[in-house]
Amino acid sequence: MAALSDLLPLAAVRLDVPAADWREAIRVAGGLLVETEATTDAYTDEMIRNVEDNGPYLVIAPGFALAHARPSPAVRRTGLSWVRLQQPVEFGHEANDPVHLVVGLAAQDSGAHTAAMAALAKLLADPVTARALRDAAGPEELHAVLAGPTGEGADRPRGGPAVHKILTVCGNGVGTSLFLKNTLEQVLDRWGWSRHVTVEATDTISARGKASEAVAILTSREIARTLGELAVPVKVVEDFTSGPEVDRVLRDTYDV
Repeated sequence: MAALSDLLPLAAVRLDVPAADWREAIRVAGGLLVETEATTDAYTDEMIRNVEDNGPYLVIAPGFALAHARPSPAVRRTGLSWVRLQQPVEFGHEANDPVHLVVGLAAQDSGAHTAAMAALAKLLADPVTARALRDAAGPEELHAVLAGPTGEGADRPRGGPAVHKILTVCGNGVGTSLFLKNTLEQVLDRWGWSRHVTVEATDTISARGKASEAVAILTSREIARTLGELAVPVKVVEDFTSGPEVDRVLRDTYDV
């Protein structure tokens, strides 16, 4: 499993970048993926079209957008870009606008970047580390924070029989749903429920087919509207990195 420092070269980091709107912000993130040979220009257009088609669900935490699209021939290798904006921009998210950090994600498949996404979610969920990332003076300083012990963590095996399944859902199943999956698994660990509930990150199309297997679906407000009525409860999470919010949603799901 690739770590954050493997997927995010220094050349893919830009700090205090001016951007007129969310499209320009994504174009900067996409341009860095192109410059570091992770994608072609076509992938940047695909990331923008993802927002146009599915809404601003990729603004997964206050001020933070994970720009991405489905794996496609436009992805040459799995990689990340990091863009801290000079002035925040509006994506149209009801709770998490305005955005000051845009991370671009290009994934060749649904598994190559799983550990890195889990590590990034943990970093951003920790207030001290998140502040260090926000205030980094340059790419080298930011990279050092990402490459620290927390940032290099990998998914640990999750043993034991699972009785229930919860789906975390995003438009493509390779980016924001992994952030929410990681946060939910941390909450389940604290509850001591990890052996009894399994969490699967998936996309909107697959979620409809898998809904009958799950006790609940956790997702963004925009994706919840896309999913429509399903046989299981669809729970909205505004901040995908917030343990307290996911804890509240889980308590509501199980009425505890």
